[in-house]
Amino acid sequence: MKILHTEASAGWGGQELRILSEMQGLRGRGHQLELAAPAGAPIHREAAALGFRVHDVPIGRKTLRGLRAMRRLLRTEHFDVVNTHSSTDSWLVALSNALPGRAVPLVRTRHISAPVSGNAATRWLYNRASAALVTTGEKLREELVQVNGFTDVPIRSVPTGIDPARFMPGDPVAARAALGLAPRFTIGIVATLRSWKGHRFLVEAFARLRADGRDVQLLIVGDGPGRALIGDQVQAAGLASSVHFTGHDPKPERWFPAIDLFALPSYANEGVPQALMQAMMVGLPCVTTLVGAIGEIATDGETALIVPPQDAAALAAALARLMDDAALRTRLGSNARAFALERCTLEAMCDAMEEVFEKAIRHSRGGGNPGRPS
Repeated sequence: MKILHTEASAGWGGQELRILSEMQGLRGRGHQLELAAPAGAPIHREAAALGFRVHDVPIGRKTLRGLRAMRRLLRTEHFDVVNTHSSTDSWLVALSNALPGRAVPLVRTRHISAPVSGNAATRWLYNRASAALVTTGEKLREELVQVNGFTDVPIRSVPTGIDPARFMPGDPVAARAALGLAPRFTIGIVATLRSWKGHRFLVEAFARLRADGRDVQLLIVGDGPGRALIGDQVQAAGLASSVHFTGHDPKPERWFPAIDLFALPSYANEGVPQALMQAMMVGLPCVTTLVGAIGEIATDGETALIVPPQDAAALAAALARLMDDAALRTRLGSNARAFALERCTLEAMCDAMEEVFEKAIRHSRGGGNPGRPS
């Protein structure tokens, strides 16, 4: 298959990482993968560095210029299917398909749990203009069916797959030494620094642990718009010597083995977070919330400890409990890795997406014309 992925967002996070991971996985199976994105978007640069053909199209906003560019790309390159990932690029592809000429089957992936509008235009985009919808969690799929009433289009949950060859258990003592970290018990988070990832509450919880006299350090892997605020919070709490910011690292697998406890206290907008699945694949005991579709992989007392969102006291208590109970840490980590190996692999994601794309193409060639109003 010749597959085009589109991404209008100029941000960087799990959504963009999922796109690149999926593109690499399907390229390894012999498919031709290309990307359309604005030239200034980080994913444009990262995809090119990975050897993909990248099309510079002005799709950061819904404009006539962007529509013309998208229509020209779809008409000249003869893609078998196009996979859109944000609102703007989804609209531009759908509208391009609605114009005279060949329509390319549109597969729309929803990565987050934010509500979808119920207006007539959005219903057309999802229920009529799309050949298939993909969500990154089953809860998100159920909401599209039960809340939005999208029943005229196939919808499938395909969680992001993690490569077990990249994310493997390791020796935390040796990993900390190799990374120049202090030889202390380490709590870690790997996530874009956005408000809803809950870094603020993790820092508050960490301050409680330090106030209790625990010799522990906090590792914050990632970057994002919340970096300055979190940095100020750490400074104001007098925690600068025990909190380590790594910034963005395209190889987060380097940091996971240095972590003893993984925390992801998200409070909004989650599907099934990649970083949580990565931590589970590494076999780390995790503390998280049940926001979005997290509950599909995190079961309290089995594969993680669950705390209420935006509750620093409960988060600190859960972290302290795990620090004090090595047997529980081992059991949760072992269960988490077994679950991830069974349910969250890159191979499983690629299997599912191949099937979604193939069905969309067969439907189109069988007489359907995704994207044409009816």
